[in-house]
Amino acid sequence: MSQAESDKSVETEFVMGGLESLISLFPEFWQGLILVFAGQEWLLLVTLLLGLTFVIDVFFRLVVSRFDRRFKRKNQHFPKSLTEAIQSPLSVYIWLGGVSITLVTLIGHFDLFTRWVEPIEGARFSLNMLILAWFAFRWLRRMESHLKAMAEVDSRWDSITVEAVAKVLKITVFVFTGMVVLSAFDVDLTGLIAFGGFGGIAVGFAAKDILGNVLGGMMLYMDKPFAPGDWVRSPDRNIEGVVQKIGWRITEIQTFDKRPLYIPNGTFSSIGLENPSRMTHRRIYETVGVRYCDVGKMAGITGQIRQMLEQHPEIDESQTLIVNFNLFNQSTLDIMIYTFTHTREWVKFHAVKEDVLLKVSEIVAEAGAEMAFPTRTLYLEDTVQVSGMNLPSEPASKPADAQTGGKSSG
Repeated sequence: MSQAESDKSVETEFVMGGLESLISLFPEFWQGLILVFAGQEWLLLVTLLLGLTFVIDVFFRLVVSRFDRRFKRKNQHFPKSLTEAIQSPLSVYIWLGGVSITLVTLIGHFDLFTRWVEPIEGARFSLNMLILAWFAFRWLRRMESHLKAMAEVDSRWDSITVEAVAKVLKITVFVFTGMVVLSAFDVDLTGLIAFGGFGGIAVGFAAKDILGNVLGGMMLYMDKPFAPGDWVRSPDRNIEGVVQKIGWRITEIQTFDKRPLYIPNGTFSSIGLENPSRMTHRRIYETVGVRYCDVGKMAGITGQIRQMLEQHPEIDESQTLIVNFNLFNQSTLDIMIYTFTHTREWVKFHAVKEDVLLKVSEIVAEAGAEMAFPTRTLYLEDTVQVSGMNLPSEPASKPADAQTGGKSSG
């Protein structure tokens, strides 16, 4: 341990120097206090130091609480998070200082266990660093919660980015605190860093998949192709569901049959991914078939359907809208309907689509036409044999099925 750390701390020297000054100023009062404690000067020192620690703790708690109420009243979230985070760590720091000064004072008073002074001061330094890290973690957690709440009402903030930055800062605080504490115990960090470098290379080769997943998680946080609550699907893999959680190594997706699906983050760097939750509209793309015998009514039908879509409150006429006689099919005259709805909700979209299709069927019926379906006409031969004689019969045909439209095949 260094010479500076082996000596008494600045706080110990300050307290003891102040105590000696008070004793020299009021020697008679001090002697009176010693008599009150039955001549046990060490007990008087312990009582005074711990009492002073208690008073300082109460004083700072009152000050911090007052500032906390003030910041809360003025809705100042950043300084309020500081006052909330510092209350408990500051109290522990004050009591740690008071107890350590008391122990060092007792050791000096009795001149016993003097070798314990250096370990006590070293332990105090390490505990102070842990208290500082504790405060940093508390403050980061409160800021993360506050910024996530802001992200719900303000599009300028992104909850995924906030969470990623908070995790990076927490890891940084953890590593820095560990290095400082190790250095306080005279651990050679140069050798540790060198060993960590070679070890990191070895671990990197051995755990390249894990590192790939971690880096993939970082790319997800940076690029933000999806967020928790989004519906995603991959045309390359059998992946489809709602994102539940994005971790550093894996992403949890709940499929539509309510099964959890855990995907390594590295997978997303090599597959295509769709995010239907971010679509601006939903598309209606249908083909309606009409009978061949209604070909003369096709222009009126397509015009009525187009007019109906343009006047429909759930159809966005600013998007592409197509209604045209499109194809002479085998049994139908096909009308293509291509349009977009305002809604993006899956359930509401199907309700709108149902309403559109029912209105289309009404338009076809009002035009005196009918929907077509595949049909087949069967023709019988034009002669029949009766009692061994060939008698002519009428060249009539009898369809097996009523012809409702479309071409005939023999």
